Amino acid sequence: MIHPVINQHKIAVVGLGYVGLPLAVEFAKVYKVFGFDTNKHRINSLKDGFDQTNEIEELKLHGILTNDCNSPKGLYCTDEIDSIQQCNIFIVTVPTPVDKNNRPNLRPLLKASKMIAEILKKGDIVIYESTVYPGVTEEECVPILELNSGLRFNEDFFVGYSPERINPGDKEHTIDKIIKITSGSTPYSANIIDDLYNSIIGVGTYKASSIKVAEAAKVIENAQRDINIAFVNELAMIFNKLGINTQEVLNAASTKWNFMNFQPGLVGGHCIGVDPYYLAQKAQEAGYHPEIILAGRRVNDGMGNYIADELVRRMVSKGSSGKNTVLILGFTFKENCPDVRNTKVIDVVRRLEEFNIETVIYDPWADPVQVKSEYNVKCYNSASSLGKYNAIVLAVAHQLFKELDILNMCHDSTIIYDIKSMLPKELVTMCL
Repeated sequence: MIHPVINQHKIAVVGLGYVGLPLAVEFAKVYKVFGFDTNKHRINSLKDGFDQTNEIEELKLHGILTNDCNSPKGLYCTDEIDSIQQCNIFIVTVPTPVDKNNRPNLRPLLKASKMIAEILKKGDIVIYESTVYPGVTEEECVPILELNSGLRFNEDFFVGYSPERINPGDKEHTIDKIIKITSGSTPYSANIIDDLYNSIIGVGTYKASSIKVAEAAKVIENAQRDINIAFVNELAMIFNKLGINTQEVLNAASTKWNFMNFQPGLVGGHCIGVDPYYLAQKAQEAGYHPEIILAGRRVNDGMGNYIADELVRRMVSKGSSGKNTVLILGFTFKENCPDVRNTKVIDVVRRLEEFNIETVIYDPWADPVQVKSEYNVKCYNSASSLGKYNAIVLAVAHQLFKELDILNMCHDSTIIYDIKSMLPKELVTMCL
């Protein structure tokens, strides 16, 4: 049996998005890291020191980049598979989305596994960080690695799973400040992987007893958060019918030491709005139909329609007629972040369009080209393009919106719907 040499790591990070790039940058402070991505435009941008995800500042990125593939450490970005052949550690950080029917889509993960298998050598370790349901690493990825490499699992090569915990846009809880779960396919490889992450994670690691335990731990983190937000969203709908301000209720309840202060709103993004479906899929395969997990998903997936419907009811009650235009403030899936993946703001837009209401989207964080490409809607990133509207919906709590002159965009009868409870109360007509 061939074991990897601890002090001779050359690391390839496969996938340089919101997860892969910060990880590659952190490892590159200690090791030689090859950042690989099939997106040539992404690679060229990174080589120029520009990160469109805004996770890594330009100055910091320039300080870690290298054009020398033989340098002892630093980050070498490439879209050429041959460039990462010399690596002995492969870390996979590709997306794991769901399809239109909310079924797990493992194609990017399996494609990356096949690609790595074709350059896999004896003694190499493949570590997966992409969110999956328990069993994917060993039951789906390992057979592809074996088949396409001709090597024997746990004799010639090893695998591990260390779930990503990066929070896009969060400059406080950065990768080195979040405890990292690690696991490996053998006790020895588990120790190698744990030592590897311990060398860059300041707050340490937690070594799980198995790969499946690590996979399950990741997928329940976001499922738990999803369920709690669904509960608060349902409370908001109840309190709305009762004429009670939800935020005031939450403020009062949060004075108890063990009250979990979740906020209502749209639940999108690549994690919370997706991961529960991965867990539900595996549960159903095992013969169990999850009630609470899927109920939470139904509530949260329906919030876009609920918000739009409530706005339309208010507009009708005010006697609004003729051509109505609604300004949507924010399109990214969360505040102060350019990530538009699986944003649920689009649900509000689509529902309003069903009522023949024109929408104008303003988001200073979002890339208008990406929004147009992914959702086929126009998004403005400059306030100078804005006019006056029949209604304004604050959908995302970007800090920049606090500086916006909301009143300058209002008629006398404009409805202001603040679903994030961010604007001054005196301005707000409706809140979630």
